[in-house]
Amino acid sequence: MNRMTGAQALIKALEYEDVDIVFGVPGGAILPAYDPLYDSPIRHILARHEQGAGHMAEGYAWATGRVGVCIATSGPGATNLVTPLADALVDSVPLVAITGQVATTAVGNDAFQEAYTTGITMPATKHNYFVAEPDEIVQTVHEAFHIAATGRPGPVLVDVPKDVQNAEVTWEDPKTINLPGYKPTVEGHALRIRDAIDMIEKATRPVFYVGGGIIKANASEELRQLVERTGAPVVTTLMGRGAIPDDHPLACGMSGMHGTYAATTAIQRADLLIALGVRFDDRVTGDPDHFAPEAAVIHVDVDPAEIGKVRVPQVPIVGDARRVLSQMIEAWGERDQPDRTAWASQVSDWQRRYPLRYDQDPEGPIKPQYAIEELHRLTGGDATIVSGVGQHQMWTSLHWKFTDPRRWINSGGLGTMGFAIPAAVGAKAGRPDDLVIAIDGDGCFQMTFQELITAATEGINVKIVVINNGAHGMVTQWQRMFYNGRFSASQLGDKVDYVRLAEALGCAGFRATSPDEVAPTFEKALAVNDMPVVVEIKVDWNEMVFPMVPAGASNDTVFVGPDEKVTVER
Repeated sequence: MNRMTGAQALIKALEYEDVDIVFGVPGGAILPAYDPLYDSPIRHILARHEQGAGHMAEGYAWATGRVGVCIATSGPGATNLVTPLADALVDSVPLVAITGQVATTAVGNDAFQEAYTTGITMPATKHNYFVAEPDEIVQTVHEAFHIAATGRPGPVLVDVPKDVQNAEVTWEDPKTINLPGYKPTVEGHALRIRDAIDMIEKATRPVFYVGGGIIKANASEELRQLVERTGAPVVTTLMGRGAIPDDHPLACGMSGMHGTYAATTAIQRADLLIALGVRFDDRVTGDPDHFAPEAAVIHVDVDPAEIGKVRVPQVPIVGDARRVLSQMIEAWGERDQPDRTAWASQVSDWQRRYPLRYDQDPEGPIKPQYAIEELHRLTGGDATIVSGVGQHQMWTSLHWKFTDPRRWINSGGLGTMGFAIPAAVGAKAGRPDDLVIAIDGDGCFQMTFQELITAATEGINVKIVVINNGAHGMVTQWQRMFYNGRFSASQLGDKVDYVRLAEALGCAGFRATSPDEVAPTFEKALAVNDMPVVVEIKVDWNEMVFPMVPAGASNDTVFVGPDEKVTVER
């Protein structure tokens, strides 16, 4: 008989699931599990904060397509995971979090470092478990990985009391999973598929509206095939960037609040919206009553709760995006591509008339868009890009040209400042041969820069670009536009020496303060590959993100510049 402690069984269960890396911070209630981890082939990366460990696991999952794993102790260790769990839930990131808990005999007694972890995290997880019996550990972990990775991916938490970890168990391989209440639909309904194809063929102004569900389902190739058969233009959400290459002739870029004019306007003028792996988020729809007012809707999503939540579709299809797209390609069969010349010409005209633009004075302050485009030029776009949240996130999504899925990693739905640095560490740990660059803002950087110590200590040589405008940039943009320039609590100041800070954290540090320094500074940073790198780009703090649709407004009116509004043509 193979007898062991519950803690040993817990680590062996992770090995059984082919886990290669975990991110965590030890503490009293999870310490029994850290002892067998010492002898395990699983690599443990010691974060400097549990939130960092959670975001590292997210970055790993984004970059690799595998389930990310993080570990924390009870009480504050577990509560510090709430933000990455909530982030992973809304962005559909597969995650398993293992937390220690006080002994079952102490639960409910306000014991040291006790928190009601499953209760606190219930709304922040796809599912969670409290493991009351040692013999339940292995099967619970197996189920957790299954739930995290199937259907709509998401985070699952497993809370294990200390006495359960210390108890003796007999190892048994996990049983076949049987969860009667959890049966995700994979196959799309055949009649709905046929209806969708007929609608696409007959539409005059169809638009593919594509989100992160395509990335999560690894369905980019199937998307490209269907797009090219039907000849319809494609817009992506922030989370769908890279689902179709930006240099594809049918790609229109990102839509929504800060989307390109052509993408947003194509949706507003469409007579058919083919919505794939999207949830009609408010940052895309604006006022939902005026979103795509002329369009019938085909909505494909693996999560039935998203169908009809914001917009009732004419053709609802529940299923895995990759499988449904394959069905749609098969149903299209040998049909000819419809004549979409007039529609394509109209979209091209919008792209030509309202391109992304900014003015970089050679003698003036650095424009962030210029810095991002220079970095793209120097790397040839061959990098995995991670961002925090705010202006720099929007500038990166707009001005970096994405050609592959899983090479754009950011916090979309929750909008978590501080996401970039730990997520970049996780992405680089998962794909060590990739060039991984975090493009961060100074506000985001100051929230989680301690994880650069993790990167330096672990030899995870990420590159961090700090777009430094001395402020919470998106906050100041709104204060400029909607609060009469009253900059309340949005200024960060200029007291931080990022180069010296980088060096103090075990990284190389570089700085550019004028446009002519941008390319040489990036070249120096890209040449350093034996330690993490921080590059500070001192940018114009007056610069704002455009295009812009004010929150809750109709997408019919787009600010294409600070003083230029354009109304959608009918």
